[in-house]
Amino acid sequence: MASADHQCKQHPTDAHKHDRPGGPVCPVHSPAAEEANRTRKALGRHRDYVKISLPEGRANRLPMEWWKTLITFVYAAFNLVLTTVMITVVHERVPAKESSPPLPDKFFDYIDRVKWAFTVTEVNGMVLVGIWSLQWLFHKYRAILGRRFFFLMGTLYLYRCVTMYITTLPVPSMHMTCAPKLYGDSQAKLQRVLQLISGAGLSITGSHIMCGDFLYSGHTVMLTLTYLFIKEYSPRSFWWYHLLCWLLAAVGVVCILVAHEHYSVDVVVGYFITSRLFYWYHTMANVQVLRSSPNYLTHTWWNPIFNFLERNVQTQVPCSFCWPVTWPPACLKNPCKKYSMVNSVREE
Repeated sequence: MASADHQCKQHPTDAHKHDRPGGPVCPVHSPAAEEANRTRKALGRHRDYVKISLPEGRANRLPMEWWKTLITFVYAAFNLVLTTVMITVVHERVPAKESSPPLPDKFFDYIDRVKWAFTVTEVNGMVLVGIWSLQWLFHKYRAILGRRFFFLMGTLYLYRCVTMYITTLPVPSMHMTCAPKLYGDSQAKLQRVLQLISGAGLSITGSHIMCGDFLYSGHTVMLTLTYLFIKEYSPRSFWWYHLLCWLLAAVGVVCILVAHEHYSVDVVVGYFITSRLFYWYHTMANVQVLRSSPNYLTHTWWNPIFNFLERNVQTQVPCSFCWPVTWPPACLKNPCKKYSMVNSVREE
């Protein structure tokens, strides 16, 4: 086969044909070929300007779906309100400490009560919630993280409603002062529910004056859950950040026992249920093969809800952060079409 240069060589008598306006043109030195060469050279010099468009199915493997996040928020809020109602109901069944003294607890046998310890627990809890809220706000996939957090928190408090209703424990310490029983006064009970909600269920706000919500510890749930989410959705190299949050959570949990506000079993069960549910959910969310094949992890009552929430999340959520508010907004951006470097070279 003849080379391209050989093909461009013509007989001397035919050379004048290339000079005529209507004559044949050499394919190697044609304007189209020269433009293609210029484009290839531009691509070699400006490789970082090349953008490869992925198919829509692959590019959108982590859809936000804020409407699902809103549903889980309503679910969590409902269970939190249900918890306050259940505390009010259980409070009427708590036996008087004079007739039913606290149960024996091995931790209390060795550690005397420290009055200010429970304040440390609640301050640490508020700090962890604040840290997690900021981290969630700046995370790129905050909608996915939000609905996972709200669903797990709502489920944990739903379980707590069940455990503290079916088993009413006496107060863990004689220092506790419970509000008077209201018996059939529904209006006064409603006021207590609203007071507990307005004070976020914290003792430092003066809203938690009722007894009976011992098994299991809600403070342990929030300390453990916020720490696990902070660690899971932050860079692995931030070991100092993880250590600081772990210390806040660990000190908060220990101070619950030091303050004698909960039995040891309340804290142990609270940590166990929270950590197992977190790991169970995230194992199913991060290992795609577990969703498509029947296995023991799918034998939970909340598995249909999990499938609904995670159906379109097709990969593990990366640790990526961005500003929560972009400026200028999309409505103020220049609607003119933007051209890449490749396009500008082709137009030259």
